[in-house]
Amino acid sequence: MRPLKPWRSYEEQLKQLQARGLQVEDVTAAKDYLQRIGYYRLSGYWHPLRVKNHAASKVHKREIREDHFVPGSRFEDVARLYIFDKKLRLLALDALERIEMAVRVDIAYRLGKYDPCAHEMPKYLHGNFAKKRAKKGRYKGQTEHEVWLSKYRQLLKRAQKPPFIAHHEQEYGGSIPIWVAIESWDFGLLSRLFAGMQHHDQQAVAENYGAPDGRAFAQWLRSLNLIRNVSAHHSRLWNINILELSPVPPTWPSGLRHERPFFYFCIMQQLLNVICPSSSWNQRLQHLLENEFPQAFDLNGFGVFEGWATWSHWKWRPAGK
Repeated sequence: MRPLKPWRSYEEQLKQLQARGLQVEDVTAAKDYLQRIGYYRLSGYWHPLRVKNHAASKVHKREIREDHFVPGSRFEDVARLYIFDKKLRLLALDALERIEMAVRVDIAYRLGKYDPCAHEMPKYLHGNFAKKRAKKGRYKGQTEHEVWLSKYRQLLKRAQKPPFIAHHEQEYGGSIPIWVAIESWDFGLLSRLFAGMQHHDQQAVAENYGAPDGRAFAQWLRSLNLIRNVSAHHSRLWNINILELSPVPPTWPSGLRHERPFFYFCIMQQLLNVICPSSSWNQRLQHLLENEFPQAFDLNGFGVFEGWATWSHWKWRPAGK
């Protein structure tokens, strides 16, 4: 076990970076970034500028980098990458808000036709979700639906209840129809319930969005929930390794890598093409990638492939065309 690193003043932090070879042209601005954002958070953005230790990487079978920087590395490029990543997260949240709202309605529309409270009734959901009980782990003895209901009811019991929840508790004895209940769901709750729907209901929603099938669409939602959480919590997004992997549709370009973020931006665009076909979201993403990504870094970390912008998937189409 190694001892924790010592506390350092902002001035000492900056001097350490300079001693390791990071060029700082504007000391005042660099110190301001350290004060507002923090050394540790920024370290994820200057990490790609650190020298690779190829020998150690080969031994440990993972990338190992030295503390010192590649010659010519600049703090200003780190700051530009941080700003780029912030704009990328905001674009993701913009798309995911629209996707979340639309898919909520799709689920409510499909299940609501069975019963206004179908989301609480196992018989309208898939058996593995509603009947199969966990044999071990944190939720031993419970079905996935029971776990889902527990989390759903926790959201309903929030101290600051939305007026529509209070209204249904007062007027309808606490029964909340699914088309109202969806307003209390977060993206995680949404994705878990979709995964528990019957196959034919999943397939109907998936077909609307051009997904390969209902199972693939369920995984898309799980992956997008990860992107949403990363973005909402202000974490680094542009080059993270995606752990909640979705399959690449067979008709999509072979250069797409489902372990990189760009693939999930392609999924967002696929869904936005259906939800709001006149949106300029794709143009804003393309502008960000082509004009605001600092050249000191490699955009391949995001997962783009050569010629991606010419793929018809990314061509802006006004409504009705």
